[in-house]
Amino acid sequence: MQAALELYVGQGFDQTTVAEIAELAGLTERTFFRYFADKREVLFWGAGALQELLVSTVADAPESDAPIVAISAAIQAAGAVFQEQREGVLLRQTVIATNTELQERELIKLASLVSAMAGALRQRGVAEPSASLSAEAGIAVLKIAFARWIGEANEQDLAQLIRALFVELKIVTAS
Repeated sequence: MQAALELYVGQGFDQTTVAEIAELAGLTERTFFRYFADKREVLFWGAGALQELLVSTVADAPESDAPIVAISAAIQAAGAVFQEQREGVLLRQTVIATNTELQERELIKLASLVSAMAGALRQRGVAEPSASLSAEAGIAVLKIAFARWIGEANEQDLAQLIRALFVELKIVTAS
């Protein structure tokens, strides 16, 4: 992954070949393809683990938690993971921001996270549209917090930004 990110940032995603990534990483192309379907997947390799974290956090939330509270806990858990890997996450985002195809893939991955979290809420007995609304709102909070986080010169904590935005969401939806 590190080799791919270095090449993507240095020479551009489209200009980088699998052969170059494998060579820089000290691997054969065949070994590369054991781990990744293509060079795009290097950027999205953690999507399955992230989905698992989000779903398990929602599933493990106390039964008394409102759907949005369970989603908030899940999004904050994801934020903590991103915070731990800040450098790599920022490099990854730099690459994605420069490529329309990668941006589309990112949106597809986010949609699958919404679907998975909504499914976890339905498993908890949350009816529609509450399950989908809560999951969509959670991903919206994550996207906004993430955009602020990568733009912060002071490296503000992502989990703190997420918590603040969930508070803001509660304020704007109060009737």
